[in-house]
Amino acid sequence: MPDTQVPPPRTGLATNIMDWDKLRVFHAVAEAGSFTHAGEMLNLSQSAVSRQISTLEASLKVPLFHRHARGLILTEQGELLYRTAHEVFGKLAMTAARLSESKDRPKGLLKITATVAFGSTWLAPRMREFIEVYPEIQVSLLLTDGELNLSMREADVAVRLSPPKQGDLIQRHLLTVHMNAYASPSYIKKHGAPKSPADLDNHHIVVYGEDIRPPVPDVNWLLKVNRDSGSLRRPVMTVNNVYGIMRALQSGAGIGGLPEFMTEGLNDLVQVLPELEGPQFDAFFVYPEEMRASARIQVFRDFLLRKVSEAKF
Repeated sequence: MPDTQVPPPRTGLATNIMDWDKLRVFHAVAEAGSFTHAGEMLNLSQSAVSRQISTLEASLKVPLFHRHARGLILTEQGELLYRTAHEVFGKLAMTAARLSESKDRPKGLLKITATVAFGSTWLAPRMREFIEVYPEIQVSLLLTDGELNLSMREADVAVRLSPPKQGDLIQRHLLTVHMNAYASPSYIKKHGAPKSPADLDNHHIVVYGEDIRPPVPDVNWLLKVNRDSGSLRRPVMTVNNVYGIMRALQSGAGIGGLPEFMTEGLNDLVQVLPELEGPQFDAFFVYPEEMRASARIQVFRDFLLRKVSEAKF
């Protein structure tokens, strides 16, 4: 399947902005939502950041932010300037990366971001082969369940468990992930294995919980399997990290739902209720369009696709 491009947002700016320092400060404030947080990012005082923004607004003769007690909100003019500044700074970062890359052999820093679950259990153990084949590529794995901004070079490539929302990105479908129910042999020995989904009412269920946005859709599906609409089982424990759920299940804490890629090759987790179909979702390999010709990204993409094709899930 060929890589496909997500169309970039349409942007524009009528005013010629020459003060790059003020524009950089403005972009940081728009990203952070406050003068204080932007100052922490830029190593500037809150008052210095505020002065830079006031001077920029005065030179443009338009307000860029609405000031509220809870923070800052971009005005219509501020939104226009932010979209353009975001695109400009992103393209500059991409150009710098391409200029520093060798045309003869892939080399340099490659920042890869993935979810904590996929990155720690599946991707990281396979990276030894990649760094042995390409020793001049310095690999940095950034594992987070949030989405880093690829256009601003917070990472070079990403493995996402949903299609990208940022414009001007290339996406390649990697795999379809299936969720199954698992427990440890020690738990099954002590509590028995459920024979039907209804039996889950009498078992210890470990789920993600609702405290923060989960990294995959319908992550708490075991709470509502075979239950009437609106009626949920009560979990014995919630863990707001899928890797943490896996470790809890390995210890014998209960039954939980995990992506099948996490359990490949494990002997201390077994699937229960194999006929039970959990939710499924697609994983994508994503990178900025400006980095299409990057040798580092090309060889890593090919490596990743090969490892996925070799997997037994």
